[in-house]
Amino acid sequence: MSSRKELANAIRVLSMDAVQKAKSGHPGAPMGMADIAQVLWCDFLDHNPTNPKWPDRDRFILSNGHGSMLIYSLLHLSGYNLPMEQLQQFRQMHSQTPGHPEYGYTEGVETTTGPLGAGVSNAVGFAIAEKTLAAQFNREGHDIVDHFTYCFLGDGCLMEGISHEACSLAGTLGLGKLIAFWDDNGISIDGHVEGWFTDDTPKRFESYGWHVVEGVDGHDPEAIKAAIEEAKSVTDKPTMICCKTIIGLGSPNKSGSHDCHGAPLGDEEIAAAREFLQWPHAPFEIPSDVYAGWDAKEAGTAKEKAWEAKFEAYKAAYPELAAEFERRVIKGDLPADFAEKAQAFIAETQAKGEKVASRKASQSTIEAFGAILPELLGGSADLAGSNLTLWSGSKGIQDDAAGNYIHYGVREFGMSGIMNGISLHGGFINYGATFMMFMEYARNAVRMSALMGIQNIFVYTHDSIGQGEDGPTHQPIEQVANLRMTPNMSTWRPGDATESAVAWKVAVERQKAPTALVFSRQGLAAQTRTAEQVANIEKGGYVLVDTDGTPDVILIATGSEVELAVNSVKALADEGIKARVVSMPSTDTFDAQTAEYKESVLPAAVTKRVAIEAAHADYWYKYVGFNGGFVCMTTFGESAPGGELFKHFGFTVENVVATVKKLG
Repeated sequence: MSSRKELANAIRVLSMDAVQKAKSGHPGAPMGMADIAQVLWCDFLDHNPTNPKWPDRDRFILSNGHGSMLIYSLLHLSGYNLPMEQLQQFRQMHSQTPGHPEYGYTEGVETTTGPLGAGVSNAVGFAIAEKTLAAQFNREGHDIVDHFTYCFLGDGCLMEGISHEACSLAGTLGLGKLIAFWDDNGISIDGHVEGWFTDDTPKRFESYGWHVVEGVDGHDPEAIKAAIEEAKSVTDKPTMICCKTIIGLGSPNKSGSHDCHGAPLGDEEIAAAREFLQWPHAPFEIPSDVYAGWDAKEAGTAKEKAWEAKFEAYKAAYPELAAEFERRVIKGDLPADFAEKAQAFIAETQAKGEKVASRKASQSTIEAFGAILPELLGGSADLAGSNLTLWSGSKGIQDDAAGNYIHYGVREFGMSGIMNGISLHGGFINYGATFMMFMEYARNAVRMSALMGIQNIFVYTHDSIGQGEDGPTHQPIEQVANLRMTPNMSTWRPGDATESAVAWKVAVERQKAPTALVFSRQGLAAQTRTAEQVANIEKGGYVLVDTDGTPDVILIATGSEVELAVNSVKALADEGIKARVVSMPSTDTFDAQTAEYKESVLPAAVTKRVAIEAAHADYWYKYVGFNGGFVCMTTFGESAPGGELFKHFGFTVENVVATVKKLG
């Protein structure tokens, strides 16, 4: 049987060889953290390489994702479907080993990491999901949800602001099954960190309410093992294990310096490292006894079978709960009657015809959907009363771990990163809200959600200059376009309560990608629709108001400006101009329709088109053309009541008519 040292050295040589072959990468972190990883994966981690989606597995997150060869080595050695040929294709096109770990590319990679700090915020989300799911489903003597979240992170992760946001909340929530390992090697790309990172990290995490294990030698397996055992014994707090390591350990001439952080070691240094590590084997050659020491397939299968036996006992004792667990966690299905009930609510909303702010319409929809979706887990970044995200069944998880609402505090970025972890864990449909403007704080986490193709519902209220008196700092201009241009993101800006309800239904049913729901502060008039028009809302764009014969001009509007477009039709008719109004709450959804349907809404023969939206004009060229008209924004807003701002910036019937007439 191979020694711990030999098992850890397998990580070191695979990492340095793969980086060298790729001619780029980061060998230092994998080589420095190899001993910590060996103890964790061989002695503690509950996982099954033959079934990477086993629901009660421990989760492992590499927040310092630039050290990706660490996780690829671990997955390969322990028996996941990641053959050596893929390690040899590190950082190459279409390989399972991209430069940073990417969810969906590699079995066993739980989340996409790379932007520093993203992974630890995801880890907090995983731990929240585990604790909440356990509280909702576990019963005395039946702990079917009982696993840990382990996270490796480096100095860079701790410097990023998102780590403060997420880790602060983790301490407040007492996430006892979250264990983080700080790779305290004192090195970043620019060199030794003393010149720019002198935080007292242990004190910082103690102040958050974490249990902290200080001064662990990250190259002493017994010290590492003792630290993990101590961490697992503390059940009411997350734990930070501070591991002092040497970056690039094994490289005799470059270890301990930034020279091995983000560049290949070079052939000569790799040869010297092989001699130093007493590793006589050729590149990408692993002895059979080392493989045997790492192989987790048999033990993992046994652990999963033991869990399955527990679940069978649970099913016998609590058949309804077990069926719900299977639906939510194992299959990820919606309730069988969701679509029917959602459609009934949409029809009811249309029949009411109420003038309400779309943020209020959103709350009404949450109220309706929350009653039929026990997996709904909501939250807001300290703006619940403005975002209107609470409903009558809301119960904060800070008071009851089995609850369904998270008070994220003023942590927009942290909230969004945590949401990614909750979504990836499974068992929940989660939404999180803030003002539209503050999507900017959270932008990277929102992008990561889209990149991974995971379900999140981002609720953004106060969507335009209609926000009013708070002024341009709080009035989004370019943000909706930003979201619309993000691949995989579906963005909805509804024009009334009915469109808001449809947007929520689509978001709930869209299980493989995120949705941004953009809502108004001000009241929006209900629009008259036929049943066919209501059905067409789900297509993202549809004809709301039409004229006899071919229209002279098409007005395309979203959100609060739909009412303006509709009100402009009569004024245009008085000028002898026949207008069609197209409501387009979701441009990406409309773009995905058939060519035939799109032509029926925006016929190519009608070249006179005007875009009407209190957001940046440039996005709309794709629909109205370079010769089209725009009643949109090209500047920042001002501080004044919303109604005054709309007049000031030309969102009036008179300006719409004038803009149309300028088209000739």
